Amino acid sequence: MKNAIYGGVNAAVLSAMGPDLAPDLDRMAAHARWLLANGCNGLGVLGTTGEANSFGLHERKQILEGLISRGIPAAKMMPGTGCASLTDSVELTKHARDAGCPGVLMLPPFYYKGPSDDGLFAWFSEVVQRVGGGVAIYLYHFPQQSAVPFSLDLIGRLLKAFPGVIKGVKDSSGDYANMAAMVREFAAEGFEVYSGSDEFLQQILAEGGAGCITAASNANSHWGGIVYAQRTGPEADAAQATLTATRRAATSVPLIPGLREIIARSTGDAGWRVIRPPHLPLTAEQADKVWAAWSAAGAIPLPGMAAAKAAAE
Repeated sequence: MKNAIYGGVNAAVLSAMGPDLAPDLDRMAAHARWLLANGCNGLGVLGTTGEANSFGLHERKQILEGLISRGIPAAKMMPGTGCASLTDSVELTKHARDAGCPGVLMLPPFYYKGPSDDGLFAWFSEVVQRVGGGVAIYLYHFPQQSAVPFSLDLIGRLLKAFPGVIKGVKDSSGDYANMAAMVREFAAEGFEVYSGSDEFLQQILAEGGAGCITAASNANSHWGGIVYAQRTGPEADAAQATLTATRRAATSVPLIPGLREIIARSTGDAGWRVIRPPHLPLTAEQADKVWAAWSAAGAIPLPGMAAAKAAAE
């Protein structure tokens, strides 16, 4: 898809934390720099993988501001701003816009289950009107986590009501048919469809989608960059195979602590294992399992990681 704001590979960035569970902005910024230098076109900060809903509003603002102050371009970031509260969602979206982010990723209001499309349309209408423009809104379709899906009918209504504002979707459902339907229905209107799973990157690009926003891109973005740049051919096919294998390796254990373990072992930085409850670090057995699976997928060492470590030291 041409002219997509976040077209390409976007990491759903892990949020670094110190021993007191406070955001560790230096560590997180260093990781963000490595991602942008190693295959990532953009950064999905404060999403599911970034444990956004384990942080308060002031912490979420602190993280975004802290990354920008450490040199991470606001134009490269798509922060998650969707909350159960209408006013919190508006506040975070305005903050992201005013910080210079071109777009935000927005969960639906997820506490009350089974809302009608009319109810969701009313909620998003309020958000758009209260924000007042200046920022693109990307819908976050993740029914396994939110239990509140976006139907094609609802997306169509939102696009008609708010052209140029409702700009795209991250589809983390794992249902490729649904992603493809979104592309076929709405890409002609400039609607950007991003896969939430690495295994569909090559397919969604061929379909006319915009790229991916994925958790495993925290560690496999090098190969995602190859797929995005080349699309087809033996090297792209081999890189896609590595993306698929690494995704499956990362999900062989609970995904968020699993990725933290992979980054901790790749960098030699045990601080990456720090995670906020209710998530917990992996057990020793799980840690060895995910590292063995990641190794078998052919993703060790991580390209550029040694240079990044040396520069940080």
